[in-house]
Amino acid sequence: MVQYNIDGQMAGDGNPISNLPLHPEYTNHVGRWKFLQRSYLGGSQFKMGKYLTRYVFESDSDYLNRLNHTAVDNHCKSIIHIYNSFLFRNEPKRQFGSLEGTQEVENFLEDADMEGRTWESFMRDVNIQSSIYGHCVVLIDRPESVAGTRAEELDQDIRPYATIYTPENVLDWEWERLESGHYRLRFVRFLEQEERTTVNSTKYYVRTWTNDTITLDTIEGSIDGVRETVSVKPNPLGIIPATWVYSHRTPIRGIGSGDIESIAEQQLSLFNMSAEVEQLIRLTNHPTLVKTPETEASAGAGAIITMPNELDPNLKPYMLQPSGQNLEAILSTMRETVKSIDRMAMLGSIRAIETRQMSGIAMQTEYTTLDARLSEKAKNLEVAEESIWRNFAKWQGQVWTGSIKYPTSFNVRDKNMDMDILKKVSETVKNVTDTDPEIVNIVKNKIKEIIAKDEDELIEMQTPQKPLNTDMEHPPIIGVEDLVKHMRSMVEEGYTDEQIKQLHPEMEQFFSNDQTQTPPQEL
Repeated sequence: MVQYNIDGQMAGDGNPISNLPLHPEYTNHVGRWKFLQRSYLGGSQFKMGKYLTRYVFESDSDYLNRLNHTAVDNHCKSIIHIYNSFLFRNEPKRQFGSLEGTQEVENFLEDADMEGRTWESFMRDVNIQSSIYGHCVVLIDRPESVAGTRAEELDQDIRPYATIYTPENVLDWEWERLESGHYRLRFVRFLEQEERTTVNSTKYYVRTWTNDTITLDTIEGSIDGVRETVSVKPNPLGIIPATWVYSHRTPIRGIGSGDIESIAEQQLSLFNMSAEVEQLIRLTNHPTLVKTPETEASAGAGAIITMPNELDPNLKPYMLQPSGQNLEAILSTMRETVKSIDRMAMLGSIRAIETRQMSGIAMQTEYTTLDARLSEKAKNLEVAEESIWRNFAKWQGQVWTGSIKYPTSFNVRDKNMDMDILKKVSETVKNVTDTDPEIVNIVKNKIKEIIAKDEDELIEMQTPQKPLNTDMEHPPIIGVEDLVKHMRSMVEEGYTDEQIKQLHPEMEQFFSNDQTQTPPQEL
């Protein structure tokens, strides 16, 4: 198990935290959060954590050289982005109630954070951050306005905007329980931004929200510097417009569980094994020259070895070269570790080449488990987004009356395999004369489930069609007026486009390019 200090480095690297008031759970988790962040980012960011195990008596230069030459196989980012692609494959359905169509909402949807991100893109980022850390916090704020009218505010784009705070920047918080039994935030303290003032000095900004006030402090020089209060303003909302967005909830209020908690540990193991492989390959390809001090020699092509005449034959120089027998054992362990990562993420049949090696039952079990995990995440996003929009409406002086609906099922399955099974079932059903009609309907419904792109389309496909009016007469259409009138009647009776074409092949002449008649514009 990796040990961390408060800065997210491995124990012993030591970097003191600020003297700001901190939540006990912040102190307990900040090191872990830093490790998870670096595991997601990978590359140089991961190497900066110096998570590579150091050899006994290894020099600083040798360690850094080995660290820089070891590649990071980033499984954490891959898994999080696969989850994200499933969750947002179909855009959530949003109804804004009393806010529908307002200019403020339209501007917010186009630019949620005042930095150009659309609301859809912003929520994707929210899900990524909560997947890394277990949770993140979304604050809805509104700039102060000196505009005299709403028109002037719209012209200046004065409206609510959203900000994501990762757990590392949420220093302290506290909930209180109301008489109704509900919980609400009593206060929350954010480390908002850093500003380089001089070469050796940095200014930190700390904003503390309560239900009554908003306090801005600055810390000059270092994170441990003296705190100075810049401003204290009244909170016009009477509530703190901050929403905790969880990936998965834990028994600890304010602390979530992410998607890469255990996977990051496995990725760290792979990182260290990769270092061993790289080291073995280097030593095998470049053996070490062993000689006495009196011998003048060097390794490599064209090298010359000069030995003293009186040198003992048993002391002649030689090349020390590892056999490399351990290499395959390490590679085999790495392959098993990757399989373990895929099993933990329920992505063995999606992410890895082992798809063909898994049984149908194993794959279906994995799909079902993955679907359940995605559904839990979607529900948490749905609850969080409802809360965010309530805060938005509060800034507009309104009550949120809309609704947010995320997908509840993600149809994670091997469609080709399912269709093959249903094909065999259908063929069996055709060959049995006394087949129960209910079985036929089950097969048809399963096919609909596979080909439907989302839940709404499935419901539409399963809705019984209006029976056709078989008593309707279908005389040949001889004019545009007849065409319009009769086609409207057929549509109202439930005839499909294909059925209309079959019953009235003569109508093609009315839409032919070489006809002088103008086709009807609408029905």
